[in-house]
Formats: sequence, structure tokens, C-alpha cells
Amino acid sequence: MSISRFRGNSRVVALLALCAAVGLGAALQRGGAIGNEPRKEVNPTPLRHAQELSDAFHNAAEVAMPSVVTIRSKTKVHPVGRHVPKGENRPQRGDNPLKGTPFEDLFGGHGLEDLNPQQMPHREGMGSGVIIDRSGIVLTNNHVVEGADEVIIHLADGREFKGDDIKTDPQSDLAVVHIHGAGTLPAAVLGDSDRLKIGDWVMAIGNPFGFEQTVSAGIISGTGRELSESASRTRFLQTDAAINPGNSGGPLINLEGEVIGINTAIASSNGSFNGLGFAIPVNTAKWITNQLTQQGSVQRAYLGVRLEPMSSELAVKLGAHHGEGVLVSQVYPKTPAAEAGFEAGDIITKFAGQKVKERGELQSIVERIPVNTQQEVEVLRDGKTVALHVTPQAMPKEFVLVERKGKPGRNGSEDSSAYEAEDLGVEVSDLSADRAEALGYQGESGVLVTKIDPDKVAGEHGVKEGMLIVKVGKKSVNNVNDFKAALKGESLKDGIVLLIRDSRGNHFVLLKE
Repeated sequence: MSISRFRGNSRVVALLALCAAVGLGAALQRGGAIGNEPRKEVNPTPLRHAQELSDAFHNAAEVAMPSVVTIRSKTKVHPVGRHVPKGENRPQRGDNPLKGTPFEDLFGGHGLEDLNPQQMPHREGMGSGVIIDRSGIVLTNNHVVEGADEVIIHLADGREFKGDDIKTDPQSDLAVVHIHGAGTLPAAVLGDSDRLKIGDWVMAIGNPFGFEQTVSAGIISGTGRELSESASRTRFLQTDAAINPGNSGGPLINLEGEVIGINTAIASSNGSFNGLGFAIPVNTAKWITNQLTQQGSVQRAYLGVRLEPMSSELAVKLGAHHGEGVLVSQVYPKTPAAEAGFEAGDIITKFAGQKVKERGELQSIVERIPVNTQQEVEVLRDGKTVALHVTPQAMPKEFVLVERKGKPGRNGSEDSSAYEAEDLGVEVSDLSADRAEALGYQGESGVLVTKIDPDKVAGEHGVKEGMLIVKVGKKSVNNVNDFKAALKGESLKDGIVLLIRDSRGNHFVLLKE
């Protein structure tokens, strides 16, 4: 039936076909395409701007890429023999000698035959670097070359050289490597990272996953970033230019082809780039490399204080404004700061004529100050400005803050000296000599936290058993009676500031309902 109906309307079908043919011909005459709208003219202005930006990327990469190198590090896995006591079976050939330990998978589960000293494999790593001197000085990350038995530098022109005279600075995660016999090399131009602004275009160059001379583009996403998992004294640049394994040590450049950072780390849940990359500012790298090449090591000045971030509420309680300075939570004995009269609770607002707002900013200023030169410091103490004079010294190698080995716990809190502040949810006791020795608090004063109610304000703000309460507000506490007396002038409504000491050192806690 459908066929019959189709045939019965053949004249209509023919008429429609004729109309369609006429329309098609007209469309073709107008320059149109079958099934498409007539072509629209492209606005040349945005196209020209896009092409100019593309040319800028191209030119910057062309300037910088000849100075970027691939670094391959080789580390021998040295076998460590052990004495097998009488009666104990030796591992058989093919057995994994680390089986049952946390290191069972260290060698991929391979057996003893793969650990034969005569067939010992090398552990190899790959990173990037940038030539900063035409004589053959390469700048890279410390973690790219650290512990390597051999470092091979692969130049952009295809030549390879063995790196030597390696000097490293683990605190900044920077290193310099020398190569000889390569002649005059193309050196990168080092820019000024202090002039960078959030939103500036940048490019990362390196060898991610072994793909040499790879370029990725992005912007500066942030500055002055502190990474607790990385170099503790470095304030990083943050970028969304893709950085992946193998990029470490390579340059971050601006659109003029100048190096403005050294790619170092990523924030990632899977080991690959997730949009957050971090680079060491080139001005930091300049200072580090000058010391490494001229002195062989980095000499930093230091004060001998522990610094910590300050919340807006804590700032108000201490008589300051949020972002006004850096809080001193501990002054270490026999240090320049101790000799100058610094106190825990001081807020450093100005150092050597420069205003400071962040911990990393102050550390960067202090460590570059010439040692044995007197510097003027302004601090807020009890809401008043106090002028101090300090003479920074070279940081001794042994000045390392080691966590105490004592384990927190009640340690006999049932004695008669125990006192419970119910509103805070904390019980404290006098610090006996035995407890001080057990917890690593010898020679220190305060009251020991022996019990915490996790549902009360102290527990909610991180106070734990085994900590030492050194101050309540502005009052030092040496025993339980001092602690009770200090609490009388305080209220949770207004906020109670505690100076706490634990395995990390001193830090402030604000208890407030």
C-alpha cells in the first residue's frame, strides 16, 4: 500500500525534486556548500593576536631550548652481606632475602640470583637541567643527582658528557654539575623572578617521561608557596604549565626566553601532573649557585628561633593584625636571637629595614644577610613596638631540630598534683624529673598534659597527652598552681592562648568557643 501511495503522488514528488535542484544551484552560485550555511568571514583581529602569542611562545622556546639538557643518573646498588648465625638456614638461590620485611618489593620480588654482586643492576634516573655558564656549568635539582655514582649530561645538540665536580644544597634542592671538553656552550639568560606577577605566561621545558625537549605552557598561578614535603627553606612559584616526572631541574621561562624558575615538584595524587606545579624562583637559584660555585657550599645566616603561622584571631589576642608580622614561638638557647633578647610570643614586623608578613619571607631575608653584621629588628611585644639589635651568625651544621623520642602518655597522672580544667577538657600535672627524662623535656618548665577529653575545646584544637603547657596568655607556668592562677584571668569566650611544647618545639594554640 505504501508503494501505491508513492506512485499516486508522482507529480508532487517531481515538483519537489525540481524545487530542490533549483535551490541547490542557487546555493552553489553563492559559494555555499551542500548541507552548510554560507561561509562567514573570520575576524582578522583576534586571529592576529592569537598568532602573535603563538609567535611569542615559538621565539621563547627557540631562545631557551639549546641550553636545556637531559640528565641521567646511575646509582649502583651495593650488596650488603650479613653473618648467618649457626643453625639458621641461608637463603637459597631464587629466594627473596627481603621476604617478609617492608622492603620485600624493593627489587620487584626477584630472587637471590638477581642480587648476585657480579650481576648487580644499576638504578637509573632521569631529570633535566639548564646550562647557566658557557664554560659548562649546569643547574639542576639536588634530587636529580643526589647519591649518583655517575651523571651523564645529554646536550640539545646530541652530544653526551660525564658530569663531575657536583655540588649540592639539599635545603634548597638545588645542585650544580660541571662538564668539561664540550667547548663553548649556549647558556640560558637568567631573569628576575621578583618581577613575576600572577597571570604571567610561562613555559616549562624538560624531559617528561623521557620525551626530550618537551615544552608546555601555562601561567604563574601563585608565588611564595611553602611545601612541607619539600625543601623547607624555599618559597616556590606555582604554575599550571604541565610538569611531570623527568621535568625536575629543567627551566621555567618567560616569554622573553629568560629562566625565571627551576621546575622541582608537583602536587599529585597519582604521580602525574594534576594542574599544580612548583618551581624554585631563579633569584633564589642565583644566590645558591653563586655560593656553590665560589665556596663549594651554602653559608646561611640564622637567628635561632622557631616561627609559626598566625591566624587572624590569634593575631588579635597577641596585639597584632593578621598579616602584620611573623610569630616567634620558641627562642633556642645560645643563639643570636637569645643573645639579642627575643622572647616567645614576639611578633617580628620588620627586619633589617624590610617589613615582613610571612615566615618564608623572613627566612629568605635572614639567611642572605651577611654574617656578623648587626641588624635592627622591630617586634610587637604585648601590643607595643620594641626595637632589638641582633647579629646573625652562620648556621652551624649541627643546628638541626630533632624530634624528641619520648612517647606521649599519662605517665602516672593519678598523683596528687593532677588538676583538671573541666571547661577546657584538659588535665595537667607537675613535670617531675622522671617524666621530663622520659619525654625529653629535661631542663624545661611547664605543666604536663596528662589527660584530654576529645570532645572539649582543648582536644578539638589539637592539644594532646604528653604535651607541655609553657604559658597561659602572657603568664609563664611552672607548676599546677601557676596554671590555675593563670586561668583565672582568662575566658573561652574571649579566647585563651596557650604556648605548647611538643616533639616539634613550641607553638601557640588559641582555645575559643
